[in-house]
Amino acid sequence: MMDRGSIFASHDAFEDRLITDTQLLVAKVEALRTLGLKIVLTSGSFDISHIGHMRYLREARMLGDCLIVGVDSDEKIRDRKGPSRPIIPELERAEMLAHCRYPDIITLKGKDDDRWALIRLVRPDVLVISERSEYDEERQKALEELCGEIIELKSQATTSTSANIRKLQLETLIPSLTVIRDKADEMIRSALGEKS
Repeated sequence: MMDRGSIFASHDAFEDRLITDTQLLVAKVEALRTLGLKIVLTSGSFDISHIGHMRYLREARMLGDCLIVGVDSDEKIRDRKGPSRPIIPELERAEMLAHCRYPDIITLKGKDDDRWALIRLVRPDVLVISERSEYDEERQKALEELCGEIIELKSQATTSTSANIRKLQLETLIPSLTVIRDKADEMIRSALGEKS
């Protein structure tokens, strides 16, 4: 029989792990603290997941007892990365994370959320940030008031979602350009009366 109703379930338990209601999230965090568990918080887009994402989540999870992951909403990503992103819709990205063994709680971060709203809400024992994030020393100092400790993780892979998308676009574009070039050459030769 499957273990239902638990963020620590052995299966994806998406309905239990995805918490979008802030009051429920605060209540769960308080309950976890009552149990004496060390709470870790991180966030990101997780668009077109790759090995770097999974390694990052593994490293974050090893820093405490409960990992909460904030997933950027579609609107938030579009605002930051342009109209063609994200590739994967927010609920699908969140559900994919539920199938990963590391996150215990998953929540969405909206475009209009106040800056650091999730950090203020959770007040994690450990806040995990990526070296790719834009947290300079001054911002990290300000964040220290909201959490126990800040750990900056190095990139866990040489790839990124943006790099994978560019590679895919180039692999699709280059053959198309070759066909267009060959067709243009043929049309020019034809117009000049040359034989192929």
